Amino acid sequence: MSGLRPLTGLKVVEFEGIGPGPLAGRMLADHGAKVVAVVRPNKATLGNPKGGEADDPLRRGKRIVILDLKQPAGVEAAMKLIENADALIEGNRPGVMERLGLGPTDCARCNPKLVYGRMTGWGQDGPLSQAAGHDLNYIALTGALSLTERPGSAPIAPPTVLGDAGGALGLAFGIASAVFAASHTGKGSVVDCSILDMTAALSGIVLWARSQGMADSPTPSIFHDSPFYDAYLCSDGRHVTIGALEPQFYALLLKKVGLDDVDAKAQYEVRGWPALKERLRGLFASRPSAEWNALLEGTDVCFAPVLTYSEAAAHPHLAARRTYETSADGRIDAAPAPRFAPLGGAAIEDS
Repeated sequence: MSGLRPLTGLKVVEFEGIGPGPLAGRMLADHGAKVVAVVRPNKATLGNPKGGEADDPLRRGKRIVILDLKQPAGVEAAMKLIENADALIEGNRPGVMERLGLGPTDCARCNPKLVYGRMTGWGQDGPLSQAAGHDLNYIALTGALSLTERPGSAPIAPPTVLGDAGGALGLAFGIASAVFAASHTGKGSVVDCSILDMTAALSGIVLWARSQGMADSPTPSIFHDSPFYDAYLCSDGRHVTIGALEPQFYALLLKKVGLDDVDAKAQYEVRGWPALKERLRGLFASRPSAEWNALLEGTDVCFAPVLTYSEAAAHPHLAARRTYETSADGRIDAAPAPRFAPLGGAAIEDS
């Protein structure tokens, strides 16, 4: 792996769960942290009850330790790992770690500087804290899922991307922040990271848009109703996206697609949106997506085709940045992000 790894030296103990906790651990490991994943015996992975966890991509860069935490010896071994750790990750329901004798109070006795990262769906407290749930439920309750609703169709969002992955990012950020604080104060802390809270926190921009009447409003929304921010079906059955929000980008869109009779200055006159959207639908449906790609990709129209993951991995831009890594057997995984390099110098090669 090339580039600066800013978390080199950070020691993390991860009590492996599913979804966001392991992803947060992988994010930390990707940037240099030494992550030890504590795995229970005969653990089956999500969606694979027969096992096969040895190939779990969420274990990338981690050292695996199998411990039975229902046995005193397993708890004792786990506590030995915690004694020398900077941070801990756990993703159980509230109270489970306490009942095992591995809660924050237990760990503080042996490591007062420990950052105790807790990943849940609903949070450590509140009426729903003990209920089961998944990504779709959490983003639904925050209001974020409603943004995907279209008249006559059910709301849908990319599975695990917003809720689970947003939660993982929040936990990784919370751990890094708390470790920074502990380095100055000598005192550890508990990071209460819930998917629910992180989804709401990531809604900051859309909540600003809502305050301006651009979302979650009875008035037409630029994100749902405008002709210049939408996905359009092409003649080959593929979709392309347009996001020409700014006036100069919108004017270029009209020029590129040949709508010279449309007044670019009337972009935000909502009365004209339905008719123009129908014209654009017909226009995009008249040609295959490859032709629209050739005409619009790389311009300031704000354009991108809707790709599958295999297509995305092979796209020239993502390939140039090595955004995805494809193994010999065809598995696709994301490269570490964000990327780091020394200020004012070339990237450091680091194994």
